[in-house]
Amino acid sequence: MRAQPKASHFIDGDYVEDKAGQTFESIYPATGEVIATLHAATPAIIERAMAAAERAQKQWAALLPVERARVLRRASDLMREHNDALSELETLDTGKAIQETLVADAASGADALEWFSAQAAGLSGESVPLGEGFAYTLREPLGICVGIGAWNYPIQIASWKAAPALACGNAMVFKPSEMTPLSALKLAEIFIEAGAPKGLFNVVQGFGDVGAALASHQKTAKVSLTGSVPTGGKVYAAAASGMRHATMELGGKSPMVVFEDADIEDAIGGAMLGNFYSTGQICSNGTRVLCRNPFWRRSSPGLQSARPPSAWAIRWIPKPILGR
Repeated sequence: MRAQPKASHFIDGDYVEDKAGQTFESIYPATGEVIATLHAATPAIIERAMAAAERAQKQWAALLPVERARVLRRASDLMREHNDALSELETLDTGKAIQETLVADAASGADALEWFSAQAAGLSGESVPLGEGFAYTLREPLGICVGIGAWNYPIQIASWKAAPALACGNAMVFKPSEMTPLSALKLAEIFIEAGAPKGLFNVVQGFGDVGAALASHQKTAKVSLTGSVPTGGKVYAAAASGMRHATMELGGKSPMVVFEDADIEDAIGGAMLGNFYSTGQICSNGTRVLCRNPFWRRSSPGLQSARPPSAWAIRWIPKPILGR
């Protein structure tokens, strides 16, 4: 299998396997090819990841903010250095066109790491005059942050969650979507290569039960989820039960509204981009077009002719393959 990782999980700076976990496959959507086989995290794997994160977080938080910033900036540079390989892996795992993943996925993750590396050194509290005295605040790390990712932008989501958490002195245990489990493992490798402590960024695989165990774990201080509204409700409830901080980025698609005085070609172009960008795998896609009947009768033929076929060739490195 052409994208098989060394093992399913990345914990305490190295790949870890536990074949007692449920087996699942990563499939290249363009052809249905199985590109990797992995195992879901068992309770033992989850405990191992949380223990590693707890140890690493203390070491990481003790560093000067500027020292943390240097590690994040090196990780950003490494992501750009390996952009081609990361983009090819992302295309295999998601089915998105290589033309997009080369510019929008790992590259966006590198941007996030770079930006938050610049913010790290400036994180500070406030002082407030109170007559003859004053009050002051300190910004302190929460501890262990749990990230739960979605299947449409795997490495981007992992990077976007890790960058602010690590910049502030936290550790992270990240669970990718079981549909796109591969690129987060490469991000974990990059953090180690950049000089992060072992165990600072851990990756555990699995389904909803693994996410639920992480969200409700006694060592979890914050949960960040990108996913559906039903899943968000469950994760938010689990986090709230332990008074944990939570951030939810939930799915929501909106209609495109076209009025009768709109330019028909612009409307068709907007509708096509809104539905087929990222092979339809984007939370802001306009999956409905609302317009008056007279306009619809004029625009429908154009939409039909502009609609891409069910499968088309995309430019691949080094040879053409089929994309969907």
